[in-house]
Amino acid sequence: MDDTLFAELLESVNEALEHARGKRNLKTTVLPPPPEPMNAHAVRKLRSRLDASQAVFASYLNVSTKLVQAWEADRRTPDGAALRLLRLAEKSPELLLSGTASARTAAKRAPSRQSTAGRRGSSKARSA
Repeated sequence: MDDTLFAELLESVNEALEHARGKRNLKTTVLPPPPEPMNAHAVRKLRSRLDASQAVFASYLNVSTKLVQAWEADRRTPDGAALRLLRLAEKSPELLLSGTASARTAAKRAPSRQSTAGRRGSSKARSA
């Protein structure tokens, strides 16, 4: 056996003994479980909850419209990052909408609608 390899093995055994004796703490990471698969019905239901067209929904997820159509037609199933994002959106839809341009646009429009309504009312009062 090579001396270098033997030295590495001996060091590893000593580290394991230190851990067993409580003299060394090892870092451990607990990964979250993978998201449950999502079927076509669940994707459609989530999109309906968000009141979004397939194109807008695809934009929220940063995927193609054809992919959303394939999910909803049960030709493909969401996986990877898209599945994780869909499950997060299912629990907290505002997360999906918070970073989108349409959410910012809607937020900007809301105050202007009120001020426009106020202006209309004042112009009606002037004409009366």
